[in-house]
Amino acid sequence: MRGTDRRSGELFSYVGLEQRVRADHPLRAIRAVVNEALDALSGEFATLYSGMGRPSIPPEMLLRAMLLQAFYSVRSERQLMERLEFDLLFRWFVGLGVDEPAWDHSTFSKNRDRLLDGDIAARFLSAVLAQPRVRRLLSTEHFSVDGTLIDAWASIKSFRPKGASGPPDDGGGGGKTSSSFRGEKRSNATHASTTDPDAMLYRKGAGMEARLCFIGHGLMENRSGLLVDARLTRVSGHAERLAALEMIEPYADRPRAITLGADRGYDAADFVEELRTLNVRPHVAQNVSGRRSAIDRRTTRHASYAASLRTRKRIEEAFGWIKIVAGLRRTKLRGLAKVDWSFTFAAAAYNLIRLPKLLGAPA
Repeated sequence: MRGTDRRSGELFSYVGLEQRVRADHPLRAIRAVVNEALDALSGEFATLYSGMGRPSIPPEMLLRAMLLQAFYSVRSERQLMERLEFDLLFRWFVGLGVDEPAWDHSTFSKNRDRLLDGDIAARFLSAVLAQPRVRRLLSTEHFSVDGTLIDAWASIKSFRPKGASGPPDDGGGGGKTSSSFRGEKRSNATHASTTDPDAMLYRKGAGMEARLCFIGHGLMENRSGLLVDARLTRVSGHAERLAALEMIEPYADRPRAITLGADRGYDAADFVEELRTLNVRPHVAQNVSGRRSAIDRRTTRHASYAASLRTRKRIEEAFGWIKIVAGLRRTKLRGLAKVDWSFTFAAAAYNLIRLPKLLGAPA
């Protein structure tokens, strides 16, 4: 017998959201880890909100929604709220009931500064890694470090001389601003972006174009390939090495030496010497292109050196996920603090997406 295509709306539903999400869905394992981390941050949230006034959207819900935005490559908060309106899986993960309305997309903009002041992204990353079942996956002796460029939300046309007033020259056409900078010498010392003053002009290598960008840094432990630290800074020739020293220092305070793998961009005598002062073995790839490497035979003769060079490449997987899936190839925020917050939060999201398999949960 042929079924009818006509359906009438039901007044009541007797199936809850918990029953609509299959038992082996990977988001179940992720949500358990996320809820435990958010419970650990409950005291931090309490200090960020006033005890008076109307109740706000719970910060736990906002952070879960932002995780979904990273997991599913949702391009904007407006699209995220549209998805939350009809997607039962999203509602279950965030904690919204079937009958509860999704909040306005501007809620993220209004609450982002509050979460920024509490350094919630870094604390959330630490809270995830501090859980006993996650901590046992982490190596305490072998690490890798690297950096990646994050394009700023600013056009190259906004890079103008400091102190310049008035609109950019339109080239006499009366339409769009001129995109020709022929004959004009530009540098970060004399120019700045009028759209995002924190972004700086940087060229990654010879023959490549200069871009307005930031540089994100990540520290990965080598056993499971999870990011244990992440931060974002302004670009410079020494930014990667300085950030690496800051990130590895808290792990170097122990009697036994630890290792730090890195690419040949970190092969500098002062950086290698600083690592050895911290009791860190510099497993840095040798750069012998027309120069003498700071890494000598006393480091390269060990089998662990070759193992570190192989393992360190896994950090590129983390950066690839953050930039392609989480959408940070080019940030949609302005200002160093906000971009730093989103980069660190995306690093926490990357760890969460890998944890179900590492923890042995069904996926």
